[in-house]
Amino acid sequence: MIENLKSFLDAKVAQYNRPDFIKNDPVSIPHLFTKKQDIEIMGFWAATLAWGQRVTIINKCKELISLMDGAPYDFIMNHQEPDLKKLLHFKHRTFNDIDTLYFISFFRYHYSNYASLEDAFVPPGPLKGVEASLNYFRTYFFSLPDHPRRTMKHVSAPSQKSTCKRLNMFLRWMVRKDNCGVDFGIWNKIKPSELIMPCDLHVDRVARKLQLITRKQTDWQTAIELTERLREFDPADPVKYDFALFGLGIEEKF
Repeated sequence: MIENLKSFLDAKVAQYNRPDFIKNDPVSIPHLFTKKQDIEIMGFWAATLAWGQRVTIINKCKELISLMDGAPYDFIMNHQEPDLKKLLHFKHRTFNDIDTLYFISFFRYHYSNYASLEDAFVPPGPLKGVEASLNYFRTYFFSLPDHPRRTMKHVSAPSQKSTCKRLNMFLRWMVRKDNCGVDFGIWNKIKPSELIMPCDLHVDRVARKLQLITRKQTDWQTAIELTERLREFDPADPVKYDFALFGLGIEEKF
């Protein structure tokens, strides 16, 4: 049974982990750029806005890019106060202009001190692993004194028992290394073997049908349970199976 399931999922990874998967997925947004900081900024933003119809998410991200003159990193680092006025009407679902302006403030603060967003996910001290990285990132992200309370709902952490679906998806994009052309593999301080599955509605549903999840609720421990099961199939790269489970759910209505 386990060998059959591994073969089945491996075949689905090969089917969906390919460049023609990109155009209909939010990962297409960071693929519009070549500069590392633009990839990080718009990858993070695309992951944050990733709820609802995929075509709407992609269109909203393109609108945001346009409002930043097609060059997010340059806009964030070099804008003047009047330049922010055009962002005051940006909205996607519950993400609004207040959230947008805080994201810009955070990115400007961070990139004034570091060359890569990767450093925002590296906690100081002995704590290691993605759980520690995500808890640290949320604390650091909201460390600016003027952070709006309402924006905090858009960045989750394991400490809140959240599955952290969007952040885990973003980490997959930045960390996973292969030659398939979808994930970027531009970060090195987190290993692909340490990644946690982005446990969205489609992945959760398919994983339960395949009996990869036994936990009744869907929370951080559910994402851990699913990842541990998938590590049995590939300890070095368990999150590659995101392609299989998500593809089965959204493309094949499994």
